[in-house]
Parts: sequence; structure tokens; C-alpha cells
Amino acid sequence: MNRPARPPSLSRAQWLVAVVAGLGFAFSQYEILVAPLIVRPVLTGLGGLQPGTSVYNTWAGLLFFLPAATGGAVGLLGGTLADRFGRRRVLVWSIVFYGGASLAAAYCTSLVAFLLWRCVTWVGVCVEYVAAIAWVAELFEDPHQRERVLGLTQACIGIGGFLVTGVYYGAVTFAEQLPPILGTHDAWRYTLALGIVPALTLVIVRPFAPESPLWLARLGSAGTRRPRVASLFAPDIRRTTIAATLLVACCYALPYGAIQQTPRIVPGLAELRGASPRHVEQTVTTVQLVQELGGLSGRLLFSFLVVGAVTRQRLLRGFLVPAALAFAWLYFSATSRTLGQVVAGVFVASLLFNALLSFWGNYLPRMYPTRLRATGESFAMNVGGRIMGTSAALMTTQLASVIPGAGPAVTLSRAAGLVSVVACVIGTLGSFALQEPAGARLPD
Repeated sequence: MNRPARPPSLSRAQWLVAVVAGLGFAFSQYEILVAPLIVRPVLTGLGGLQPGTSVYNTWAGLLFFLPAATGGAVGLLGGTLADRFGRRRVLVWSIVFYGGASLAAAYCTSLVAFLLWRCVTWVGVCVEYVAAIAWVAELFEDPHQRERVLGLTQACIGIGGFLVTGVYYGAVTFAEQLPPILGTHDAWRYTLALGIVPALTLVIVRPFAPESPLWLARLGSAGTRRPRVASLFAPDIRRTTIAATLLVACCYALPYGAIQQTPRIVPGLAELRGASPRHVEQTVTTVQLVQELGGLSGRLLFSFLVVGAVTRQRLLRGFLVPAALAFAWLYFSATSRTLGQVVAGVFVASLLFNALLSFWGNYLPRMYPTRLRATGESFAMNVGGRIMGTSAALMTTQLASVIPGAGPAVTLSRAAGLVSVVACVIGTLGSFALQEPAGARLPD
């Protein structure tokens, strides 16, 4: 009986790219997950808005949606740039972009300026993610090795969640002992300002990593054509583009419609009524920490399941169906549950969503040829995820203004439950239209 061939060992260059890509995923996630932690203190402190009012809910929805939508729109161009100018070059400049913007946001004095710099931050993050996925996928020829490395590097996204949670907790606890920013000791300002440190670290390291060999080979071929978004709707890949874009939108609706609203739901729990503001913020960061544990667990779980999955459709539904049940249990009655129950529910919800996000990082590179790989990934992730999917944040915050309930935390929780469950149901039905990869190797 012949034993299956053992995957080749990773070369030094492959190790470097895997480590750098993992760090890039972690630090870009820091910039994304800072929003749920700071949106409430920013709106009450910088904007002077009261939780539960319609203007507060509108601004909360805008702070979640507009930066992501702007990043998605410009990030689509980033995918084209990565196909045209190379994965590594686009990565480095995108990191410089979002690191500087994060620092600028820490020094804002108005909500409008804050919103603007958050949009700029998201532009860099969205460009970086797509280029990194294409870079890693094209460096590994062995299919099983590629699937595993893509899964494990994306699992590093959880590190960014732990990092931002720890930084915010430290800023809340020790803010008064830190040098003032614009004459204040606001924890959210310190958390944003530190976002530039990891970005600068990666800028130093990434130039030493090699460019994608597949991209270089395609660059030197006589038949190279400039990548165009219209090419994604050619007859042979049109179905993939449409189905993937709509399904990614459903998956992104889960964090923006529900998970990222949790820090504003937690203060409404019965156990926190009458607690000091510092204790409330510390509890919020504790829940966020558990959320990140769930996210890391989901990505690790996916990295082990993906190699033995029978079909991509079944794998996708294997996470969407449990997600519908978990989000319904948690959010339809979150404020009537104990803190321990909410923590457990958040862990499971985050696990399932992050497994879904890793699914797309592994699936999309296998569906597009080299000349369109970053462009195709970018279209699905940015148009589907960052523009269409993040609109769930606006849906949830607007529903929270009209849905019945005793208090802002109750209405927000119910709205989050409704939006997330609908997204799961639509995604499950749509998964039957998803095409399977033609083979184990990346298409040329």
C-alpha cells in the first residue's frame, strides 16, 4: 500500500512570507476591531451624544459602515494594483497608509474629522488584505500545504484582536498615568495612536520578503494583459464572481450587524447596572477578549477541517447553519441573560464567523487565474464584504431606533439578532449556487 507523499518542507523564503503575512493580518485586524471598543466613548465624549437617541444610533451606524464601505470601494482598485504592480509593493504602501491614518485619528477634535481618518485607515486595511492573500496563495505549489498555510496565517488575525483588547484595557486602566493627547486622557486616543507601531515594524520587515513567483512569471509573459474588473464577468467565471460576492456579503453582515454591536449591548446587562464607568469598560474589554479567543479558535478549526472537506458547499453550510442558531440564541434576548451566558454566546458566534471568513481566504484564490487573482478576491471581499455586507451595521442601528424594547441595549440586541439570522438564512440558501474549484492547483 502506497503512503501519500509528504508535503515538502517550507523554504526560508516561504517561512518569511508566512510569518510576515500572518503579522500583517494581525495588525490590520487591530485597526478594524478598535471600532467596536471605542465607538461609544467617541460618540459620548467627542460628539457629546446620548446613547439610545436617533442621532447617536445614526452616527454609530455611519462609523461602522462608511469607513468599511470606503475601504471596500478603494480596496477594489487595490486588487487591480496588486495584479498590475506586484503583491509585495502594494502591501508595504498600504501598511504605511493605514498606520499614519490611525495616528491622525487619535488627534481628531470633531466627529467629522474622526470619520474621515477612519475611512482612510480602512482603505489601507482593505488593500493590504487582498494583496496578502494572493501573495501567500501563489508561493505554495503543494495544494495541501497551501490550504494549511492560508488557514494558519489567517488565524493570526486573532492576534490583532488580542492586541487591541489588551491595549484598550491598559489604556482604560492607566489612562491618567499616560502623557495627555490634546490635553485629555481618553483611552480611545491612546489605542488609536499605538496603531502606527506595528505598521512601522512591518514596513521594515516586508521589503526583505520575495515577490510572488507566479506574478513575476505572468509579468514576463508575452500574453499579459492589464487586469480589468469587467473580466470578472466573462462567461467562464461570471457565476463564481456573482455567487461569491453575494455570499461574502452575507458573512460580513454577521460581525457588522451583530458581533461588533456587542460592546454597546453589554452595558445594558442587569449585572452592570449601577457599576462605575471604568468597571463597565473593563467588562466590555473582557467580553472582547473572549470574542477574540472564539475568533482564533474558529480560524484554527477551519485550518484543520479545510484539508479533508468533501465539497466547498458543504463546508460553507457547515458553519452557516450553526451560526443562524447561535446568533438567534444570543442576540434575541442578550440583555436578559447573565454575563457568563453572553460571554459563552459571543465565543461561539465569533468562532463561526471567523471560520467563515477563513473559508473565503482559501476558496477565492482557487477560482481566478493569476492575472485576475487579486482583482477577483478584491471584488468579492470589498464589494461584497466591505460595501454590501457592512451595510448591516446601518440596518441594525436604524432598526434599533424603531424596534420595541425597554431601553437602548434591548432594542439594539433584538435588531442585531434579526439582521444576523436573516443573513445566515440567505447565505445558506445561496450556498447551493457556489461553484466547486476545478482542481487542487491554482488556475494559471
